[in-house]
Amino acid sequence: MAAEVKVTGQNQEQFLLLAKSARGAALASLIHQVLEAPGIYVFGELLDMPNVRELADSEFSAVFRLLTVFAYGTYSDYLAEAGNLPPLTEAQKNKLRHLSVVTLASKLKCIPYAVLLEQLQLKNVRQLEDLVIEAVYADVLRGSLDQRNQRLEVDYSIGRDIRREELSAITRTLQEWCQGCEVVLSSIEEQVSRANQHKEQQLGLKQQIESEVANLKKTIKVTTAAAAAATSQDPEQHLSELREPAPGTNQRQASKKASKGKGLRGSAKIWSKSN
Repeated sequence: MAAEVKVTGQNQEQFLLLAKSARGAALASLIHQVLEAPGIYVFGELLDMPNVRELADSEFSAVFRLLTVFAYGTYSDYLAEAGNLPPLTEAQKNKLRHLSVVTLASKLKCIPYAVLLEQLQLKNVRQLEDLVIEAVYADVLRGSLDQRNQRLEVDYSIGRDIRREELSAITRTLQEWCQGCEVVLSSIEEQVSRANQHKEQQLGLKQQIESEVANLKKTIKVTTAAAAAATSQDPEQHLSELREPAPGTNQRQASKKASKGKGLRGSAKIWSKSN
């Protein structure tokens, strides 16, 4: 497919080179060859040539008008002026029908068979499907034939030549599109700015919380260390305190021993007197 497109481009350049030096009947014959040549579907460069435009006011004006129909029109446009235009060969008819499908595809992505049959003046669906298949192989459009729903589903189609008077409308459409893009871009930038501000606020809040947590940990650590220092004792001192009884305890124990001793001596004296 790529090789075919490349060859087509070379053929078109060859026709353009020949058209630069052609005049009158020779130029008209060359235009007929271009309209019949396979793979050539754009004619703007040919129409822009001064010698080709001169044909509009010559005896070959019908050929020039036919060229404009192929550049901008459809098969229905040709049929409307068929009495004032040269007859078409089968190859030219098929090419103009291909271009008509491209025009419809620029307006509809799902084209009913009924519309195609009417616009292309074909007798049956078989002829229509064969024509569409030819257009697909010529890389004029890409899509699929939905036979159940009787329609052509278009995925892609080539662009056609543009009239000079249509350029202002296209320019206006592009300007409106650019303005819309600027509005969307401005809105996106504003949202990005808000998002960045929110991010900075969240980072500041995070840092503040982390700082407070760190300070709280330090405070808890210092408080815990101070409490531990206040309640801790030397182990040897603690053991000596356990070994030595308290002063009050020693006095009570001594008085108890003294009272026991006196009791024993008194009892001894009593036993001796009885004897």
